[in-house]
Amino acid sequence: MAPVSHLLLCQPLLLSALLFISGGAQEMPKEKGDFRKPELVELAKFDQTIKLDIRYATSNNFLGRPVYKEARAFLQRPAADAVLRANRKLREKGYGLLVFDGYRPWSVTKTFWDSTPEDKKQFVANPSQGSRHNRGCAVDLTLYDLRSGREVEMPSEYDEMTDRAYPNYSGGTEDQRRRREILREAMESEGFSVYEFEWWHFDYKDWKQYTILNIGFDQIKPAPVNQKTR
Repeated sequence: MAPVSHLLLCQPLLLSALLFISGGAQEMPKEKGDFRKPELVELAKFDQTIKLDIRYATSNNFLGRPVYKEARAFLQRPAADAVLRANRKLREKGYGLLVFDGYRPWSVTKTFWDSTPEDKKQFVANPSQGSRHNRGCAVDLTLYDLRSGREVEMPSEYDEMTDRAYPNYSGGTEDQRRRREILREAMESEGFSVYEFEWWHFDYKDWKQYTILNIGFDQIKPAPVNQKTR
């Protein structure tokens, strides 16, 4: 059988059909309901001990190209408050939080879906339903060591699309699994739940109260930093 890339180049009609089937023709979901007013806040401005490694603002990600113009991380205020509390708990154990991603515009979720092979779709959100990242209530993160300042080793790399990324994966070293559990326990204690296919992805408990958003980082109105987090 000819490679898919060859077929797509030679058969424009097939390309259109595949894009339609895979969601390429989708529009942003139109939701109805009594949602809370969005209040996206920038994590780094509320706690400077939280480090950022926004891979999607670089080419160091599964797409191999940047999809964000700025290396910034936002969450709805209650979710951000919860992350800050988890970070304080982790500091008592010698760790800090390193954030890979927070709020994600819906258009980026659609790009991820359209660019991911069918056998890896469990690692990306379906744009027809939207992502909890789109609601500002999901965060991708890991731990860094307070002494060295370096990211710790986990059973898999961030955005690795293998079973090593599963939060219950039994492989890897004992230290890697222990650190994965330390992260999970801290986040779950503050109202987050881990995604079943990614140890780094955590959803905040109130995500259903927020609607899907598709605004760029530069369109987010700065929140007052002097409003004390809980």
